[in-house]
Amino acid sequence: MRALVIGEALIDIVERDGQVTGEHVGGSPLNVAVGLARLDRGVDFLTHIGDDARGRRIAEYVESSGVQLVSGSMSADHTPTAVATLDEDGSAQYTFDIDWELTGTPEVTPPLVAHTGSIASWHEPGCRATAALLDTYHPSATITFDPNVRPALIEDGDATRGRIDRLLEKCDVVKASDEDLRWIDPHRTAKQIARTWLSLGPSIVAVTMGDRGAFAMCDAGTARIAALPVDVVDTVGAGDAFMTGLIDALWELNLLGAERRHDLRAIGLDALNSVVSTAALSSALTVGRAGADLPDRATREAAAASSGPRSPRPG
Repeated sequence: MRALVIGEALIDIVERDGQVTGEHVGGSPLNVAVGLARLDRGVDFLTHIGDDARGRRIAEYVESSGVQLVSGSMSADHTPTAVATLDEDGSAQYTFDIDWELTGTPEVTPPLVAHTGSIASWHEPGCRATAALLDTYHPSATITFDPNVRPALIEDGDATRGRIDRLLEKCDVVKASDEDLRWIDPHRTAKQIARTWLSLGPSIVAVTMGDRGAFAMCDAGTARIAALPVDVVDTVGAGDAFMTGLIDALWELNLLGAERRHDLRAIGLDALNSVVSTAALSSALTVGRAGADLPDRATREAAAASSGPRSPRPG
């Protein structure tokens, strides 16, 4: 009853007003892995980092969070970095130094859920191995996916869009931001794209829209939720927290695993609304704190009990 997360881990070098304000362990899939572990889920994490100071920092961070780093993950020549430049409202723009490669099948127990996303899902050469691993685990696991498009790393937009389309056909749950969807197809609305994606195979397609809230589609219809009131410190990790909340809420409803694929497909609107609400709360709690600091279960349950997140101010 474990999750397998496949994807990049890196060091975020944060800049604001032209000054470096800190270095933080990051990477969208890493954030999902750590977020699930903080919610007391068993997690294996397959990544590609170096056996250098930054790589060892990442390894220590994930393992101290309760995540099992999969053997072979520290084989890169150097550990990737991303410079995150924050604007006045805390939104981040990224510049990357990353190579993404995978070889072989990880020696892990067949997972209940396998998640990938971001750079690992569309960046050559490792994206092909990522797709092959999803094929390997599809017979046992729910497959979840967040494209988390990074235009600064994309040289061939059409090829990347094709890879995303092919991954959608393998997936059960997909989450994307409205910014992702504008890049993927600027001529259609987020709802139109989500509806098309749903027809390709996923049981749930969720879309986050920043301060305009989020929606999710399933065969039964569309669940919508307004953005929760929160004092935003920065948006780093907001989408990853939402993805983590989606996976955890579906896990709580016993809708994960290949044998539950039919039940997941039949999810009703009341259940979907509850799932999206949980995901939105996880995201709101994260943007209220500096960096990708995803909430643990006690924090999220306390916020839910008080009818909304209590976001600490930057100190």
